[in-house]
Amino acid sequence: MQMHLEKEIIPSPLNYIGGKYKLLPQILPLFPEISDTFIDLFCGGCNVGINVNADRVILNDTDGNLQNLYNTFKNMDKDVLLKMIEDIIEKYGLSRSDIHGYEHYGCESGKGLGEYNKQPYLKLREDFNEHKNLDYYHYAILYVLIVYSFNNQIRFNSNGKFNLPVGKRDYNTKMQKKLSDFIDRLKEDNFVITNTDFEVFSLDGYGENDFIYADPPYLITCATYNEQGGWNEDKERALYKFLDKANEQGIRFALSNVLRSKGKENAILLKWLEDNPQYRAISLDYNYSNSNYQTKDRSSGSEEVLIVNY
Repeated sequence: MQMHLEKEIIPSPLNYIGGKYKLLPQILPLFPEISDTFIDLFCGGCNVGINVNADRVILNDTDGNLQNLYNTFKNMDKDVLLKMIEDIIEKYGLSRSDIHGYEHYGCESGKGLGEYNKQPYLKLREDFNEHKNLDYYHYAILYVLIVYSFNNQIRFNSNGKFNLPVGKRDYNTKMQKKLSDFIDRLKEDNFVITNTDFEVFSLDGYGENDFIYADPPYLITCATYNEQGGWNEDKERALYKFLDKANEQGIRFALSNVLRSKGKENAILLKWLEDNPQYRAISLDYNYSNSNYQTKDRSSGSEEVLIVNY
């Protein structure tokens, strides 16, 4: 197997729930050499797809807001976009701790900037949710919302409205570097952004030199991306059928999931593994440290695995 460590690993500018950034040192070395296309089927924050080595990388997700945000990053002139982001922050009177520090805003670094930013953030959120023109400016506003939101996350309610409260952080130097590095990487020619449900994602033309990475919502864990019932047992079974079809075509795949979590177990996944002994479940350290994983009491945590067909 090829060690995928020659490319600098960069983090996503989004703190996406279930993001695999801290697991990359465990996951990437398990991937085989990919000479053609790498398909990140549920790309989310793109922590995996943006860091793999392949001639072509498809970043796919069903979240249209997410994909339009990535298209904005990829297609806009970087300097113009960064200026637009700074202008939005200035227009709404949000904090810039990198320029003025915390004391300027009457805040302490330990408590964060939420108290100062709350009202301008709520105004920004309201304007975004009422903004009808889905242009680059709209998605620049979305990025600013994410930066100033709770834990830098992205979440929409059932009516399509961004609904996270204000967070403690702002557009600091760390956030700026994450965004800059991510934009530079995304502008490379080999990245393709798509917005397709996996159930209609065509496998025509793919084969043994291609690779699918699937990191779906986890059926037995609760997360913001699954609040609206977007993932269920039918979707779970449909994904396994999709991967079985890929396997029949000779396409290699890796699936991230959890076998058990906090007393629950994914019976559908366990049955699928039992019925397909050709697939391997490789245990990952969900605590993202390499110490004594085999001796931990897993009943209170999660058994995170990477399931592969090679």
